[in-house]
Amino acid sequence: MKPYTKSVLSTAIQAGLFSAAVGLSPALLAQESDKGQNAKEQELETITVTAQKRSQSIQEVPISIATLSGEKLDAIFSSGDDITALAIKVPGLYAESSNGRVAPRFYIRGLGNTDFDLAASQPVSIIMDDVVMENVILKSFPLFDVQQVEVIRGPQGTLFGRNTTAGIVKFDSVKPRQDFDAYVKTTAGTLGMFNLEGAVGGGLTDELSARISLLSQNRSDWIDNAYLGESDAMGGYQERAGRVQFLYETADFDALLNLHSRNYEGTSSVFRANVFTKGSNKLNENYDRDTVYYDAGANNPQQYDSWGGSLKLDFTLDGMTLTSISAYETASGFSRGDIDGGNLTGPGFIPFPSDTTDELNDLEQYTQEIRLASDTSDAFSWQAGGFYFDSTFGVNTVGGVINPAAVFNGNTSWALFGQGTYQIDDKWNVTAGIRYTDDVKTFSTTVPGNESLKVSDDQISWELSTNYRLTDKTSLFARIADGFRAQSIQGRNIAFAEPATVADAETIMSYEFGVKSDLLDNTLRLNAAVFYYTIDDMQISVIGGELNGNTLDNADKGVGYGFETDFDYRVLPNLSVGGGFSYNKTEFKDNNTVVGGCGFGNCTILDPVNNEGRPFIDGNPFAQAPETILTLNARYDYPVAGGEIYVYTDFALQGKTNLFLYESAEFRTNNQHEAGLRVAYINYDGNYEVGLFGRNITDEDNVKGAVDFNNLTGFVNEPRTFGVDFKISFY
Repeated sequence: MKPYTKSVLSTAIQAGLFSAAVGLSPALLAQESDKGQNAKEQELETITVTAQKRSQSIQEVPISIATLSGEKLDAIFSSGDDITALAIKVPGLYAESSNGRVAPRFYIRGLGNTDFDLAASQPVSIIMDDVVMENVILKSFPLFDVQQVEVIRGPQGTLFGRNTTAGIVKFDSVKPRQDFDAYVKTTAGTLGMFNLEGAVGGGLTDELSARISLLSQNRSDWIDNAYLGESDAMGGYQERAGRVQFLYETADFDALLNLHSRNYEGTSSVFRANVFTKGSNKLNENYDRDTVYYDAGANNPQQYDSWGGSLKLDFTLDGMTLTSISAYETASGFSRGDIDGGNLTGPGFIPFPSDTTDELNDLEQYTQEIRLASDTSDAFSWQAGGFYFDSTFGVNTVGGVINPAAVFNGNTSWALFGQGTYQIDDKWNVTAGIRYTDDVKTFSTTVPGNESLKVSDDQISWELSTNYRLTDKTSLFARIADGFRAQSIQGRNIAFAEPATVADAETIMSYEFGVKSDLLDNTLRLNAAVFYYTIDDMQISVIGGELNGNTLDNADKGVGYGFETDFDYRVLPNLSVGGGFSYNKTEFKDNNTVVGGCGFGNCTILDPVNNEGRPFIDGNPFAQAPETILTLNARYDYPVAGGEIYVYTDFALQGKTNLFLYESAEFRTNNQHEAGLRVAYINYDGNYEVGLFGRNITDEDNVKGAVDFNNLTGFVNEPRTFGVDFKISFY
């Protein structure tokens, strides 16, 4: 096994990349913008978002929003990473998973949910092509042929409903159009990487167009199981996904049909036993990225299938638009894991073996939204509508005290909402919105001695915001928003001979103030916001203890405050830099709530404890809430015959992060970072691009999470990858 040492060289290399790319800008900032053609080429493009279910310039929306698209988005996913690769690529946004390429957990402004169960709810909503993906498996649908990603920060309860108290990550696929276009992109690289992606679309008739998008991602197994003497036993995956869309357009009616599916088979999270030494959060000599010592778990396989469809109808009426969105999603699959990360002989002390399988059975989700919106140039614009949600699924847990433990979850919800904006004058507008939601959850199990449960709640969410254009290029906004996360039921404890638990609904009150500006002749876009929020009856998942419990509870209150900045600067027509920074301070306000600490006294708990040794969480930061996020990127291009050569690099730094509800010396991280690099040639005449890329180029070993009930187990980020890709487009 290779001992882990912190690489000073890796940090120096990453700093050097940005010194070269960004260090030019202080001198260039002093230069005046060139006039004429060069100045025009230097201007930033207008970014259009649909955060308020209307197409608007990002600079006009009184909400803190960041976007990813084009080369920036392609670079992040160049090696075929899953959706959690978005973590720390946008200020205030984090994501992680203890379940491989499925069941991601998202956090915005420090607010999220660490619950690893397949029935877990989250305060960050994932919207894909106007459809909410409520279940954690649906949230992991792979990204391909994506037009844009919007990270919408803060509660969005008026237009998007419950479970959006932290915000929304919204994905929009490239839509069909009448003009023909197509592309094929192939990638090959280290770890047996071979990916193929493509799309083709165009008009079928004067009114009907279509687009087909396909994805194939492959990685070979590369992690050895030394205990069983198996080389390249795990770590690989095969991902297959497709999407077909039909768009019918007339003068007063549009219909968009979206059908999509996914087939995935690969390795779940790779748990590594005792990679921390008690009293330290540094990876120790037990850590070897290429090797584990599993006696169980069948090398941690997982497999999931999903498919679904949506139909969006838009009717143009007299001064209004009527929109209907009907959607159906289904999924099933399983994950298995050697949770203790080793065997009874090591590495390190492992009190007992843990081999667990979780199965998702027959998930079905149906949603229906009907919305009526004004479509005039009047001073007052509005929209109103209704929403219905229905979901059912089963979860089987194998590997607990009771085998198998089968539970069944149901959720129905309906809502009515309305929002209006009044343009007071050419500089100032005010927006107000309100939503009423009724939510019901049901739970049952085949395990004797456990009662069926039904919990319900109804809530009113509202928001009030204003936007004032200070100058032609600068606007100020302020927003107050109220929202709630619906009550939750957690049945995983039944597998360990404990009853199911319930958490009441949590409510949030959020305040934010911000500025949006386009400066230096539209070459610099600088947006910033400060925020403060309080959460009453904050839902928490008490995970850990010697039984590896997963219990729902409500903390009395949580508080968060901070700020985020986003910028893009076109320094020269051929040099751009961008990025941002966020600071998120979170804290529990609860004098009484205690949680399970680590099992068998393996860790060094830093909190006060009760007479049973359970730590109090009062004053602690939220779990998996990075205190700071810094992200930077730069692009430089050089014209050559028939095209250009460009270099793109990105860097992300994650500040202090506590992994659990309690604080310990072992389960916390700080200053974890990764960098990426891409060098490519674009040929304009042939409409093709060929590039070399690297992700995590200095091969950082970053801890993403831990398992604390048995030993000092951890799991880490993706390894360094390099590759080459080729893309050709047709028009």
